[in-house]
Amino acid sequence: MLEAAIKQQLDQYLQLMEGDVVLRVSAGEDKVSNEMLELVRELASMSSRISVERATLERTPSFSVNRPSEETGIVFAGIPLGHEFTSLVLALLQVSGRAPKVDADTIKQIQNIEGTYHFESYISLSCHNCPDVVQALNVMSVLNPNITHTMIDGAAFKDEVEAKEIMAVPTVFLNGESFGNGRMSLEEILAKLGTGPDASAFSDKDPYDVLVVGGGPAGASAAVYAARKGIRTGIIAERFGGQVMDTMGIENFIGTAYTEGPKLVASLEEHVKEYGIDVMNLQRAKRLEKNDLVEIELENGAVLKSKSVILSTGARWRNVNVPGEAEFKNKGVAYCPHCDGPLFEGKRVAVIGGGNSGIEAAIDLAGIVKHVTVLEFAPELKADQVLQDRLHSLPNVTVITNAQTTEITGTDKVNGISYVSRETNESHHVELEGVFVQIGLVPNTDWLDSVERNNFGEIVVDRHGATNVPGVFAAGDCTNSAYKQIIISMGSGATAALGAFDYMIRN
Repeated sequence: MLEAAIKQQLDQYLQLMEGDVVLRVSAGEDKVSNEMLELVRELASMSSRISVERATLERTPSFSVNRPSEETGIVFAGIPLGHEFTSLVLALLQVSGRAPKVDADTIKQIQNIEGTYHFESYISLSCHNCPDVVQALNVMSVLNPNITHTMIDGAAFKDEVEAKEIMAVPTVFLNGESFGNGRMSLEEILAKLGTGPDASAFSDKDPYDVLVVGGGPAGASAAVYAARKGIRTGIIAERFGGQVMDTMGIENFIGTAYTEGPKLVASLEEHVKEYGIDVMNLQRAKRLEKNDLVEIELENGAVLKSKSVILSTGARWRNVNVPGEAEFKNKGVAYCPHCDGPLFEGKRVAVIGGGNSGIEAAIDLAGIVKHVTVLEFAPELKADQVLQDRLHSLPNVTVITNAQTTEITGTDKVNGISYVSRETNESHHVELEGVFVQIGLVPNTDWLDSVERNNFGEIVVDRHGATNVPGVFAAGDCTNSAYKQIIISMGSGATAALGAFDYMIRN
């Protein structure tokens, strides 16, 4: 079932197993069950430490990963291939006794969780955001006997997905109740459970030389360039990696023909760790004030001080801001075609936006769904011509230009979209089951009062990355840079760090 190259690589990982593992398989006569049996038997044939037993589990087809005398609570309902194959490999290693790569404080937080927690994560094998959630919940199950986790492939359990009206992945349930949607790191899950650090954890931190606000490519680059100067550097990040964590394929990062967002973020994080930078993850800034030092207040009430600050807060998906968008988010309104597209197989969807991201989304979705309607506000599509040519060659795509979206309709989930023709002023309604919003980004700068911003909310910077506030610099997608690209953000982060260092020398 596994290709030769994958088996060769897998064999190296299986040699790292430290103890025996039992795969308890609940299988029927269906195709997925047969493929699951083939997979687990192939795994068992590759390592003497893996054995297979037939069992009856809550879902069929599924299998659990256990120690010979202990159930760990890790279950895969569906076949964990695609993006989830790494989740399976890590589960085998960690259940065998190999320690997960988690810091000691986090391990202690997990082990101290009291009560019974049964997590269920609904995923798609094509979703690049899902493995983070699956792997985090598996780690928690390995470290705490009161925690269990079942990964559920939505394609293998369509009836269950329909019954729970799940229209976005990953979707996590805790003890039968909705817990969260979208990518979540282990730290974010623990924070939602109420085990994150409070303001007291930051009370003894000395002032920084450079404090970076934001952990995307610009922030990571700025922190590395600052730390290389031998000065005290810290990062405040609501989510390390930022928008890049939600990016599937990256083909324009010079020197790397192809990579994926999470892989690039992992490399950035490792590079940052090389310099002993104080990374404060899952922390959101809410106020900036310039006194003798620059002060950054966090949402938990803590106040951090620094001689200079680099703002690299990035951007977020722009909302279309019409009735129904917020109400039906994750109930038919989606923002990631790679992640959520498979859930709309055979259905009708709309894509709002005719730029590159919108047309790429429409092309991807056309291979999965029944029909795609593209709505573009302008008289013409703005995407590159090569993408437009590809789009127009598809038989199940309708393009509507001069269309102003007025409402996303539905009851408990999306059932249509309404728009007004800007040419005739006539109202139209399209019946469908999903809407993908792809209309660009908006900078995360709402919390900044004293820093100059333009009409788009972007921070205005000079060629050194300096803002109008002495000692405050900015970089990346939150600034008025002409183009929003990963490589440009990294360059601007380096520029801001060098600008901040020069500022400190002169002051």
